[in-house]
Amino acid sequence: MSRFWTDKIASLDPYVPGEQPQDKKYIKLNTNESPYSPSPKALEAMALEVSERLRLYPDPNCVTLKNALAKSYQLEANQVFVGNGSDEVLALAFMGYFAGGKPLAFADITYSFYKVYAGLYSIEPKLIPLNESFDIVPADYNNLDVSGVVITNPNAPTGKALPLADIETILKANPDVVVLVDEAYVDFGAQSAVSLINQYPNLLVVQTLSKSRALAGIRVGYALGHPDLIEGLERLKNSFNSYPIDRVALAGATAAVEDEAYLKEICDKTIATREQSVKDLEALGFSIIPSATNFVFATHPDKDAEQIYLALKERGILVRFFGSNKARIGNYLRITIGTDDEMASLTAALKTL
Repeated sequence: MSRFWTDKIASLDPYVPGEQPQDKKYIKLNTNESPYSPSPKALEAMALEVSERLRLYPDPNCVTLKNALAKSYQLEANQVFVGNGSDEVLALAFMGYFAGGKPLAFADITYSFYKVYAGLYSIEPKLIPLNESFDIVPADYNNLDVSGVVITNPNAPTGKALPLADIETILKANPDVVVLVDEAYVDFGAQSAVSLINQYPNLLVVQTLSKSRALAGIRVGYALGHPDLIEGLERLKNSFNSYPIDRVALAGATAAVEDEAYLKEICDKTIATREQSVKDLEALGFSIIPSATNFVFATHPDKDAEQIYLALKERGILVRFFGSNKARIGNYLRITIGTDDEMASLTAALKTL
């Protein structure tokens, strides 16, 4: 601890991302990256942008990308906000809509960055427990005195999806606060809440290009919602960083959004591999929570998750272990869906254990 730190810095409990070891080549099934290449059209667009034009600032308003997203989701451009990865979009939303003194409601088992943002912005978390089956129960979000509600759908790290009707129930129960639906994994089998945006001015949907569009390396995320909510995010962005998306990323992201055929192709591949992997893991005695994501959440009744994680790492395969001290999920592993060959290697390694 430095004597130059403020009390705020000292009090933070930062987010810990999935490990990225450099000691050897691994099969990486621990950070929910796509095993497939980005859209060839996106790669071509980015290559063309690597030119003398890089001496110029990018478009601060990301007009081409906003237009592409608006067309894809049948919205207007003023209903789209773009940020440096969905994490930045979430950070701005927490700052702008939830740091008002009242607690913020979100699930007790969900994306762990929410607690980090809450600590950063001095927001009190109101943790709503998942039920015994790891489901979000909409009735638990009724009659809350909160600054807002955050729902991850499908949830992470469990992988479970919430039906659209349940999202709408939560929206109706919280009309006076922003309900943020984080849809990082929605393209792998869940229903998006985007169709509800024009009915509910308090709905903010956040998505990313990191997962289904295989562009984790360029850091582009976005929010979709009522123009008033989007304008609020724009005001925050332009008070913090007017140029969050560089020229290369902007070109690649726009091309990727426009290439809907490729999006469907790699999502279909991932879903098919996921379903086969579930069968293979269950044959080895694992219990798998039903997943609508590009990962599975698995536990074995007779084996210790940490020992499995360590043994797989020795064999060059990384999966995510969250820690034995984590309530209810201490004996679970989150396993990203890789290629068919990578998942076959995982199965073979597990058989030896």
